Amino acid sequence: MTQAPDSPDAPLVLVALGTDHHPFSRLVEWADALARERPGVRVLVQYGRSPAPETAEGESFIAPDRLEDLMRSAAAVVTHGGPGTVTTARRAGHLPLAAARDPELGEHVDDHQLRFVARLDSSGLVRSCATAQQLAAAVDKALAHPGEFRIGSDAPGGTGGQAGEAAALRAGELIDLLAPPPHAERPLPALAEAPSEWPEVCAVVPTRDRPDLLRRTLRSIAEQDYPGVLRTIVVFDNDDPDPALASDDALRPVEVVVNDHSPGLAGARNTGILAARGDFVAFCDDDDTWFPGKLRSQVEVLLTDPGTEMVCCGIRVVYDRTEAERTLDRTAVTFSDLLGSRLTELHPSTFLIRRAALVDGCGPVSEELPGSYAEDYELLLRMARRAPVRNIPAPGVRVLWHRRSHFAGRWQTIATALRWLLDRYPEFLLVPSGYARVAGQIAFAEAAAGRRRTALQWAGRTFRARALEPRTPLALAVACGLPAAWVLRTLHRHGKGI
Repeated sequence: MTQAPDSPDAPLVLVALGTDHHPFSRLVEWADALARERPGVRVLVQYGRSPAPETAEGESFIAPDRLEDLMRSAAAVVTHGGPGTVTTARRAGHLPLAAARDPELGEHVDDHQLRFVARLDSSGLVRSCATAQQLAAAVDKALAHPGEFRIGSDAPGGTGGQAGEAAALRAGELIDLLAPPPHAERPLPALAEAPSEWPEVCAVVPTRDRPDLLRRTLRSIAEQDYPGVLRTIVVFDNDDPDPALASDDALRPVEVVVNDHSPGLAGARNTGILAARGDFVAFCDDDDTWFPGKLRSQVEVLLTDPGTEMVCCGIRVVYDRTEAERTLDRTAVTFSDLLGSRLTELHPSTFLIRRAALVDGCGPVSEELPGSYAEDYELLLRMARRAPVRNIPAPGVRVLWHRRSHFAGRWQTIATALRWLLDRYPEFLLVPSGYARVAGQIAFAEAAAGRRRTALQWAGRTFRARALEPRTPLALAVACGLPAAWVLRTLHRHGKGI
């Protein structure tokens, strides 16, 4: 026998749209259809700024405590794709039926709810409903088999919903990180007049077994047209130091130290950072050179924009007798930008960073990365989480690519470090192109290391994330016998890499 909707025993379907100012009329219409087609079910819609329902019950706003009580007593909970509403539903013991707002329909400003719901649905934290038919089928199943849609303490044998709540909150945080901050892209500031005293800058130069290249690097630093003190700290990593490089010049002093942190590039950089004085720290590899105006233009940005913590610039790549200029045509780079692309134009030899951001802020260079591979990229990700990285769209550094590069041929180290990066930054899963790029690099490295089966597995993951990722066929070709060194030489001649 069919129950009347106002019967105290009528099952409740609660539909929560949150309080976003964008109307979500589509979900209200779906709720009305549920109420019309299921007269024995009570459908209550918290509709916020959307039009009120015509058939279902409706309240524009429900106090948080009462909303959670209603969710606990409901037979099914339908939510929009807001992290807060999803979290509340899970805390109340429900597997939410989530319908994401679509920006193309004017339901939100961007697509973060679509990505958020897709991410949680793939993790089993919500049941995604993209059409009225899917929602109706999910509601019917929840009414017929309520145990399949209960979690946490309200589920038979459950132990609490804290883990699900934490997962939903974390996913919401990841989505928020992908949204570019307001006014991230703005013109580079310019000094109204030169400061009376230029701040001291410290250039950290890690080195190992490249004395000729190192001396050329140090000359380019000493020849900067920067008016202030530019101190250079040369950090010898697993190599005998050369005290003859030290200098007590008033404007261009040079100190020679030995890496007293973990062996490798990250530890050497951190040794230099902690030994540095002054407000700003710059990085330069021992085989690269700075153009004369590089440092001054970057310091001017930091002096005029206190909210900026890091400034980069473009590069000129040199490989054999080929040169290629690589610059970004933007003045700010966000966390989301860096997930989508490594942006190799942002080379570590272009980094100028407020020392306080490294010592007291996001922390120094990570020494956890295997072999220190991609430590510069990982630092960029951490810095961009705090504030957009500013970029001067002009070359300021000459970068030498050559067969003596430290990571040449260290394929297993590269693959291990990149897997570490994916584990440490789950945000990559929300950006398929970025995930495919890193997975493709792992596939190529595994193939070059002769681990064919593992390479094919990672090539498959790359293809599933992004079918047109160009690293997939390159990895497959190397796995089938094409020499990795030949592929790299060909790419380097065109100013590109894996």
